[in-house]
Amino acid sequence: MSQPRVAVVTGAARGIGRGIAERLGADGLHVVVADLPAMRDSSQEVVDAISSAGGQATAADVDVTDEASVEALVQAAVAAGGSLDVFVANAGIAQVEYLVEYSKADFEKILDVNVTGVFLCYQAAARQMIAQGGGGKIIGAASIVAFRPFALLSPYSASKWAVRGLTQGAAMEWARHGITVNAYGPGIVGTAMWDLIDEKLAADEGLQKGEAIDKYSQEILLGRVSVPEDVANLVSFLAGPDSDYVTGQTMLVDGGMQFS
Repeated sequence: MSQPRVAVVTGAARGIGRGIAERLGADGLHVVVADLPAMRDSSQEVVDAISSAGGQATAADVDVTDEASVEALVQAAVAAGGSLDVFVANAGIAQVEYLVEYSKADFEKILDVNVTGVFLCYQAAARQMIAQGGGGKIIGAASIVAFRPFALLSPYSASKWAVRGLTQGAAMEWARHGITVNAYGPGIVGTAMWDLIDEKLAADEGLQKGEAIDKYSQEILLGRVSVPEDVANLVSFLAGPDSDYVTGQTMLVDGGMQFS
């Protein structure tokens, strides 16, 4: 019996990352559930959930802004499952603030996690896949704001536009190795990150908690805020053989808010 394909998911302890990890586990991949060391208990909960559902999973610590940590994560995945076949660079942070009040330190932090972190993950994953003889799926976290910025989310938007560009360039360079590189762009998702966005937008607009999300959600053609499973379904496609002829794309999964 052949070994299952191995997938790494960063930022997998909660939210969209957890949804992706659980879906890939259900798809039959050995999932390496990676997050910050402080999130290890939550990472282990995800591993337990995947295992309880009949899948295979391993927890791992990573700081995506640290090159050595990312390289160690890739080697941990290979040690756990024998190869690296899929890497989902999901880890990211949001900051909600007026641009005129935004600090240089916060700007550097969001770029460090959302851009440098994705760069380091893409690079380490590609190096391993090429060393294995080529072939693999690299998938990054963009956002609807990579196509259409929201007020109070300017640097976050800039970081996600950068992921789009990095994804396209990586796809061009690594196609000859049989590696596809794509990104997913969620819209409004019912996660802790969007709770923060709602709180700040509501305060800015004189609304009650929950009302800002409701206001923006009126633009969703399919009539509801998305859940992590909606994003995980798309990532399942991008991680599987049905997407072998798709590369360099950032695919929106937003219920019809923005057309690319």
